[in-house]
This record gives sequence, structure tokens and C-alpha cells, in this order.
Amino acid sequence: MTADRTILAADPELAPLWQAIHDRLSTGTAPADIATITVPTLAPGAVAALRSWLDTPDQRRRGRTRVPHTDRGVKVPLRPLLDALGLTTDDLQPLVEDAVGRTVINRKHGRLAADKLRQELDRYADAQLPHLPRLRARLTLGVDQDTAPEIRRLIDALASLTRHLPHTPPRALAKLAHDHAGDPHYFDPATGPGQRLVAAVAELADRPEPARPDHTRALLADYGIIADRLSATVLLHQVRALGDGPIDRRLNEATTPVALNLLDLTRTPPRLAPQTLTVVENPSVLEAAMECASPQPMACTSGQLRAVDHVLLQLAVDQGVRLRYAGDLDAAGLHIAATVQQTYGAELIAMDTALVRAAGDLPSAVPLGPLPSICDPALAAQLRTTGRVLYQEHDAVLTRLLDPASSKQGGCCTARESVE
Repeated sequence: MTADRTILAADPELAPLWQAIHDRLSTGTAPADIATITVPTLAPGAVAALRSWLDTPDQRRRGRTRVPHTDRGVKVPLRPLLDALGLTTDDLQPLVEDAVGRTVINRKHGRLAADKLRQELDRYADAQLPHLPRLRARLTLGVDQDTAPEIRRLIDALASLTRHLPHTPPRALAKLAHDHAGDPHYFDPATGPGQRLVAAVAELADRPEPARPDHTRALLADYGIIADRLSATVLLHQVRALGDGPIDRRLNEATTPVALNLLDLTRTPPRLAPQTLTVVENPSVLEAAMECASPQPMACTSGQLRAVDHVLLQLAVDQGVRLRYAGDLDAAGLHIAATVQQTYGAELIAMDTALVRAAGDLPSAVPLGPLPSICDPALAAQLRTTGRVLYQEHDAVLTRLLDPASSKQGGCCTARESVE
């Protein structure tokens, strides 16, 4: 018989057979080279149809079949099947493509092409970056035709930039990225190329790759690369200083929060007076502190831990300033609080179960979402009773932070009450 290919392709019971053949063709096997195909799962109706096409009456009488069940599935002889259906090996690929709904792509050819491409890029990287063997081994992983041009561009930019290290005098990272890659943001530390540049400098310095943004910038600075140190700022309010430098004077003379950037804190750092510095996540807390004329020293990291924030916190620790930290009670806030507590020994405040209870039944309109594993079970359970985030703008939080009497009445929480 000559079967209708369209009907065969549309038969749902035969779909696993066509998928198995499609998979085999995709490995690079030619249709004519497939003798048998094993289908892990095949419906009884499909097995019966195959046996009706392939088994002779004598085989059926003897209980023998050309479509046996094996430990791996149903074994189907392909060439006899094509003969029985009146099809040729040339018909096989169009048939399975119609049935599966996808073109057969020869993965073997793709792997060979990718291997050849990777070898070419490896040779190119070896020639351009002989001084960075560890980085070279990472650059071409997972390369394909789509990503190869960008990898070559990265190799060229890294080779051009790292040949001139260290830069004297130091130069801005954006300027170097512009001159060596044609894009001032190409080597921004948060980007893939930026991370590769950090890895290159760490390899040249024979140091581990830094995990913290302030350590990253310090590493780059050692090689004359100045990452952005002007745009990101940390806010300080009512913070007292003992020195006579320009930043000390700004802090002591200010009546409103002072924005200090990374350059301020590294080139002319202040000498802080002994005090308790309360670090908060949101600038609105400083607004509230000004409104109520709170005299307590405060700093704000604006909801994240950037290099400038790490530098301030380390400066405070080095100068004997006692640190307290308070953040939003959501996943991000709990993560940041844990980092500040564990890295700088800060005391966590306004982040406990009593505060959640004081906030009432509806602390905000924002759903809580998943909590991180670091969250103490008791605090997590209390937060889930409302299912809402508790932000620092809530009156219960502001009262705890800005009213000294409130703080003395159990305002501080232990590490166990906030994070594990």
C-alpha cells in the first residue's frame, strides 16, 4: 500500500514514533542509516497498527512479531515499515517534520561548527591575551555563531586595555571603555564585560576576584582604573566629626543631610566622633528626622549596598562608631540587613516581631512575596499574618527609629529576632 503521509503525521498514537525518529535524525544520522528505532512508550493501538503492517500471517500464528517490546521500549524496524507504507527514505524527514512540527536540525553539524568556532576563538584569545591564561579559559565557553562577534570584541577590548596597566595617572573607567571598546558603559562593573575586566585585573594582581563593590573599585584603583566615584552618594544627617578636613567641616556645619560620594570618603575621609550611627534604607526616614528635629546621627544607603555605602560602614567601624541598621521588612530589606549585621557588626533595630504587631493588620498595600531563608521563622510567621510588606515609612517604624523613649522600650532586636 501507499500511505497518505498527511494522515500518518496527524495520527496522535503514532506521534511518539515520529518524535523518536526526529530525535535520531537530529543527531546527524542519515535516514538510510537507521535500521531500527526504539520508542520508549507507544500506545497499544499504535503497536497493533505497526504489527498489522509488518507481521505476516505466519508470524501472527506462531506468536512472533517484528515489533517486539524490549526493556527500552517498542522496537520498530524502520526500513520494512517504510516499504510496507510505500514510502522511501527520502519521505522520512518531511514526514517526521510534519508530525513533530519542527524542522530537523543536525545537532552534530552544529556541535562541529561550534567546536571549530571555539577553537578559532581560543587561538585568537591566546594570541591577544597571552598574559591572562585563566581568563582565556573562560571567555569562549558556550560560544556560538550569535555570540562569537561579541566575544571577539571583548577579547580585543581587554587586550587593548590591559596592555597599558597600570595607568599613570589614573583614568576613569568610562573613558577607558570609550577609548578601548567605543562605548563608555562597556566595562561598567555590573555588566558581563565589566566582570571580565575585574577578573583580568585580579589575575594580573594574583588576587581572588572581589565580591563586594568597594573591593572591586579598590582593586581597579590599584591599577589606575577609577570606577565611578561621583554619582553614587550616601546621605549623612546630624553626624558629628572631629577632624578639620573639608568633609568634617561640611558635616559639622550642615543643617540638612549631606550627600557624600566615594571620592569624598576615600580622598578626604572625615574623622568621625564617637557616636551611635543609625543607618536606614530609605531617604524618607531622614525627611521625617528633619521634620521632628531629631538630633540622632543617621545615614541612608538608599535601599542598596553600593561601594560608597560599604566604604562609609567600614570607615565607621574603623573609627569606633557604634552602628545600628534598620531596613524594610521585605526580602531585599532582610538580605541587606543581614549583610550589614554580619559584615560590620551592626545592631538591627525596628525589624522585629513586636514592630510588625504594632503596625497593625495592614502595614502596606504591597503583597509580601517569598521571604528569604535567612528570615527568622517567628518574624516570617508574623509578617505572613498580614501578607504585606512593612516599609520604613509606616508610623510604627518611624516612631521606633526617631523616638528615643520608644527605642529604650525594647526597640532593638537581636540578630536571632531578625535573621538567622
